[in-house]
Amino acid sequence: MRTNIKNIKKNCLNLVTTSVVLSCGFGFVSMPNFIAPAPLQAQSDEDINIRVYQSASPAVVSIQAAGNNGSGSIIDSKGLILTNAHVVQNARTVMVTLSDKRQFRGTVLASSRNPDLALIQLENVTSNLPTLTIANSSSIQVGQRAFAIGNPFGRFAGTLTTGIISRIDRDRKLLQTDAALNPGNSGGPLLNSRGELIGVNTAIFTTSSVNSGIGLAIEADTVKQFIASASNPSRPTPVVTNPNNSQPNNVTLRPIDMNGRASADILNSSSSTLPDGSYYNAYQFQGQAGQQVVIDMRSGSIDPYLVLFAPNGRKIADDDDSGGGKNARISLTLPMTGRYILYANSYEVGEKGSYIITGKLTNNLSERSKDRITSNSSILLQKNGFLGNSSRVFARDGRLFDAFSFTGRAGQVVQLELTSPDFNPSIILFAPNSLMIQGNNLNAVTDRKQAKMTVRLPITGTYRTIVNAADGMGGGAYNLVVREVR
Repeated sequence: MRTNIKNIKKNCLNLVTTSVVLSCGFGFVSMPNFIAPAPLQAQSDEDINIRVYQSASPAVVSIQAAGNNGSGSIIDSKGLILTNAHVVQNARTVMVTLSDKRQFRGTVLASSRNPDLALIQLENVTSNLPTLTIANSSSIQVGQRAFAIGNPFGRFAGTLTTGIISRIDRDRKLLQTDAALNPGNSGGPLLNSRGELIGVNTAIFTTSSVNSGIGLAIEADTVKQFIASASNPSRPTPVVTNPNNSQPNNVTLRPIDMNGRASADILNSSSSTLPDGSYYNAYQFQGQAGQQVVIDMRSGSIDPYLVLFAPNGRKIADDDDSGGGKNARISLTLPMTGRYILYANSYEVGEKGSYIITGKLTNNLSERSKDRITSNSSILLQKNGFLGNSSRVFARDGRLFDAFSFTGRAGQVVQLELTSPDFNPSIILFAPNSLMIQGNNLNAVTDRKQAKMTVRLPITGTYRTIVNAADGMGGGAYNLVVREVR
């Protein structure tokens, strides 16, 4: 009765020490010597909040990485930390602070832009640390309660906010929540009422760098797939939002000057949006097999990221920092003749700002070389990369590596060639069944600047090639080409 009347009119209940007077416009009822108890539902919510925080907060950490900060979750008692890739960015090592104020140096073991996840291993952990359990995505429902713990603005470690799951984006594998997320919450856990991790907080939609009531978290199953892949470099890192590595359809294409003249452009809310939520502009140009292309994207306000698609729709190159600083550069030999598509993107989700883009095509190969490329071989994979801070790390020995995949068929003969001006290159090739290809069918040649192998593929499927330094030391620029030999 009291609750119903209270819902009819605000302030209908007036509590005094000797009586309660209910006034709802219908007269007055005196109830002497009665004191209303606190609402039972409020007590229940409060108890849940306290229990979740006490259970989960010891396993939530703060991360400092080269001027950047964020949050993370301990997922293994020996000090394995889960966070966002954009929190660690290009750092090899970070500083991690636990909830009890202990600090550890951490090594970045694996990092993936898509999904935006990274793993950090703490050094010199001598005792078991508290951990979070990762839930199954199938248990997550719109409307259920959600809890976020993190380090907002890099200053308020151990902050708890609460809300609900507002929406589940099945296509992008993201959870939307109204639990307050702010800069510094990135990489921290989104929890259910049992204190289990149901997502990794990754982005907010805002126009003023503060919470706007819409936060996004990478859902639990994607997190599990990433962890499994990162722990075994022979397995491909999941690219959930674009598994075929092909360009999306219905993209507005802009012309790009390929004569070396710089053009100014901008990423904003009018730009197209990739499945991970990042803005991009798409360009097109005509190229011929054997031409050399160099494309630069420079900016002082965003972290540029370039992606290049061949005429057959397959991604053949992408780059983050090869242009110096945070600038992006793609430099390679075009594998076929036709229309190429270029995405000018940002490394971090939601970044907006101006940039300069420059493209240049040169005919640096002889006609004889072009004919050989066109008629005697087919490019399956071509990658200009940089073995460095943004590369992954072998957990067993600390060596840097980059990993790429291509599709092959049983009986197909392919040649893998890795060249580098900076380090002694080495290639490792894994079959679709995750077994490393080796033995009499492998003809490998390695010198100080080049590694080359010719292989007859044993089965049909997706092959995985690992790029690293033969001596386990050093890094730098490299070019990887995988071609079919006919």
